Amino acid sequence: MTVIQMNGFVLVDKEKNMTSFDVTRLTRRLLNADKAGHTGTLDPFAEGLMIICLGRATKLAYLFSGSEKSYHATVELGTHYDTYDVTGTPVKTNETFVEPNRLQDVLKSFVGGYQQVPPMYSAIKKDGKKLYDLARKGVEIEREPRDVVIHAITIDEPLKDGVFSFVTTVSKGTYIRSLAVDIASELGTYGALRSLTRLSVGPFRVHDAKRLDALTKNDIIPIETLFESTPKVRLEPYIARLARNGVKLDDRQTSLKEAFVATDEQEKWIAYYEPEPSGAFRPIYMFEERS
Repeated sequence: MTVIQMNGFVLVDKEKNMTSFDVTRLTRRLLNADKAGHTGTLDPFAEGLMIICLGRATKLAYLFSGSEKSYHATVELGTHYDTYDVTGTPVKTNETFVEPNRLQDVLKSFVGGYQQVPPMYSAIKKDGKKLYDLARKGVEIEREPRDVVIHAITIDEPLKDGVFSFVTTVSKGTYIRSLAVDIASELGTYGALRSLTRLSVGPFRVHDAKRLDALTKNDIIPIETLFESTPKVRLEPYIARLARNGVKLDDRQTSLKEAFVATDEQEKWIAYYEPEPSGAFRPIYMFEERS
């Protein structure tokens, strides 16, 4: 079967017990696409929204990875697992009683920025080795804390029998498994994720996504959708011709300091440009493929 170049992205509602690689591979096969890549991993035990880029859109995956994300998480208190979720091996237990009102206060205290230590079972690399590969060998190393931001966090299901759930919106790089462990620590006990669902990535929502078995080519979202609110810079014909050949632009074409979409005089999109430290603008994505 001949693969087809298709440029765009699809919203997939990932099922439990699938890796992000599985979802990407199966999406590519189902849609017969020449290339596919995801915009951010989702743990195998988790479910919810994954955005899969197709064709030349894979060059733009980083635009999604920097977006705010929201999750629904269920936490089980009293036990620490090596993976920070209940699929791992129990390491420590503590049956400290937690007052429901105390939980509310602790959750509120996490709103804002804080330094978070990522779990050993993560894809972060240390000296060229992924942490989860080291963890599987029983090796634990010190991890540098990272600055993350918890934009919002609210209780969804109140504490009962040592279990509660919350909904949170977080910045790039936030591990919800670490957040669960940190919340439990503030409560004076241990904790781990029992379940996790990604609800959104930027403006995209899981209720607009489809399970793999329902996905079709009609679900491919055009790349242009990403740039509907991006500033547009109209170029004169001579510069437009140069832009179609991938030249850089500068302050002679625009006074903007931010990324923009360059168009011709008929407002046909030519390329997406991002600023460089030098002050020039470099074309990142060409809307018309050059032959």
